[in-house]
Amino acid sequence: MKFLIAPDSFKGSLTAKEAAQAIKAGVEKIFPDADYELVPMADGGEGTVQSLVDATEGQLVTKQVHNPLNKLVDAHYGLLGNSNTAVIEMAEASGIQYVDEQTKNPLITTTYGTGELILDVVKHGVDQIIIGIGGSATTDGGAGMAQALGAKLLDKDGNEIGFGGGPLADLDRIDISGIAPEVAKVKILIASDVTNPLTGKDGSAAVFGPQKGATPEMVKTLDANLHHYAEVIKRDLGKDLEMAAGAGAAGGLGIGLMAFTNSTMEKGVEIALKYSQLAERAAGTDYAFTGEGSIDFQTKFGKTPYGVATTVKKVAPAAPVIVLAGHIGKDVDSLYEDGIMDAIFATPNGAKPLDQAIKDAKADVAITAENIARLIKVNHG
Repeated sequence: MKFLIAPDSFKGSLTAKEAAQAIKAGVEKIFPDADYELVPMADGGEGTVQSLVDATEGQLVTKQVHNPLNKLVDAHYGLLGNSNTAVIEMAEASGIQYVDEQTKNPLITTTYGTGELILDVVKHGVDQIIIGIGGSATTDGGAGMAQALGAKLLDKDGNEIGFGGGPLADLDRIDISGIAPEVAKVKILIASDVTNPLTGKDGSAAVFGPQKGATPEMVKTLDANLHHYAEVIKRDLGKDLEMAAGAGAAGGLGIGLMAFTNSTMEKGVEIALKYSQLAERAAGTDYAFTGEGSIDFQTKFGKTPYGVATTVKKVAPAAPVIVLAGHIGKDVDSLYEDGIMDAIFATPNGAKPLDQAIKDAKADVAITAENIARLIKVNHG
């Protein structure tokens, strides 16, 4: 008997790899001689680097870069083990975890460190870079990233503008002659489900700016500055990207990547499915386990468990897909309607406070998986 185990992380408690190992530990008590295929998963958000490194037996690399407040921090990226591909989470360098209520200010926070990560990855001679762009502290349109890559963002006096969304108002022209040719040779896959344009009521500043510290007045300033930035990109680089789907992702890092690198926007879960080789590894599966911290009706709109379930049903249509979740939310019944998911189980063992549930997550996931395995054994006689 073969079990495929391909969960996402249980945010705040278990990495995808830890969740997979906990599920295996439970099932293995009942089926010690079964074959197990563990494929830690992600959807482009937090944990994508670790999940894809674990799934492909790759390696983590540490690089000192500048955080959104221009202070040096250690950040990590991954080199995949099954392809000449690297994976970056922009939040490692430019994430909101580096600011607090006193220091968050999208007028000054920068994506410079994300550019430094890209440059370091390029030194490894990779063909492709996957960049997960969730969790940013920035609204600079990826300008800092471009500056780190070697682009010159100049004011009317020919001086480099400062960091953050505020100084974009001073941008007069862009010079990309300093970007290393090697950067353009690398294909970048932007892992994001965000389709917001750069500006306007659905744009980066209006929708995401407030959570990064923008006041209503700052939102207006940032939106105007990003519009100006897009106009200069259009004039100097010949790329009309202001209203492009995803241009506003990660504080406008979407437009920055599309303007200054060889980038395309793709759904994060689809990238993870491809580079983890899930379809190949799911072949011949008898039962599939997936899951993540919380499951609800939104899961079918690009979340990892739904992507895993869909893939499994294509290559092993008779295999039941079993979902484990720390929390089962609203309208979860809709996930059963197309026959992709077969059963959903909550993992917490008994009523308990959230902090205790987080501490007990590994044991609770294993116990739930064991109990499911016992039902499977009964079904098999």
